[in-house]
Amino acid sequence: MITLGIESSCDDTGLAIVNSDGKIIDHITSSQHEIHAQYGGIVPELASRDHVKKFIPLLDILLKRNSLTISAINLIAFTNGPGLLGPLLVGASLSKSLGWSNNIPTIEVNHLEAHIYSPMITEENLRPPFISLLVSGGHTILSAVDVNFNIQTLGATLDDSAGECFDKIARKLGLSYPGGPQISKRAENSIDNTFIFPRPMIKSNNYDFSFSGLKTHVINVVNQTDLTDENINNISFELQNAIVETLINKSKKASDDLGINNIVITGGVSANQKLRDDFSLLKGCKAYFPDVKFSTDNGAMIAYAGLLKSKTCKFKNNYKIKPNPSLTL
Repeated sequence: MITLGIESSCDDTGLAIVNSDGKIIDHITSSQHEIHAQYGGIVPELASRDHVKKFIPLLDILLKRNSLTISAINLIAFTNGPGLLGPLLVGASLSKSLGWSNNIPTIEVNHLEAHIYSPMITEENLRPPFISLLVSGGHTILSAVDVNFNIQTLGATLDDSAGECFDKIARKLGLSYPGGPQISKRAENSIDNTFIFPRPMIKSNNYDFSFSGLKTHVINVVNQTDLTDENINNISFELQNAIVETLINKSKKASDDLGINNIVITGGVSANQKLRDDFSLLKGCKAYFPDVKFSTDNGAMIAYAGLLKSKTCKFKNNYKIKPNPSLTL
């Protein structure tokens, strides 16, 4: 059984094929970072148009280099939400059209769930139960996943996500988009850090996050600081430390409180090397990350999640196109 995964929730056009064991046969991703960099963020209309241009050529490349035809596909899994409506419509329309015209079943995938399960693509021994920290430009969610793959949300950001905080401070510092990787690079060059930023809600008794206050605090510091290379490096260093420490503290608390030793960290921010290094130092629990190439949005995680879903629940094959931009866990 071969599953085709189609991802278009935002600005990454992703396609992948996996076999019946969940092994990735091949994957391909086209990023739109250069398109949106000049605007400092995602322009939905431009994202939609680029998906329209890229999907068929990328699908053609993927099939040809694996000596496959569309008739070899047994299941099409696609992102149905959450995300931007325009890009979601493009991916859903392509998936349903391919399914209808070739008599291939299609299955809707929750983008957030696909991220949560993405480490299982390469971590063959990883299975629930585990604590899930999903951290990206749009989400910061802490959950518990039980042995039956049921997901219970423990806490989430009350305002800005961690990734959004990275991006907005990066823009304020004059760094290019996307901001998270730029902050990380500048932090590596910090020599003598002179800034101290708050760790939001780190002592609260719940599992929620809040990064709006941290963002405002850092913006005020930036407004009062001469932005030399040294100061930009030091601000980046302390911002990264504040966010990473907060994320780890909340995740460890959930692990201890629920007695679940495995912690899975996913989403675009999970590619941050500081986050990976510091999680690896935790005692009493083990941290799992997706392969870096599967940290950001990609078709492989959609194909894998679609395959899992097809095995664990019954689904009706219909050709209605109804993406849900506000879909939750």
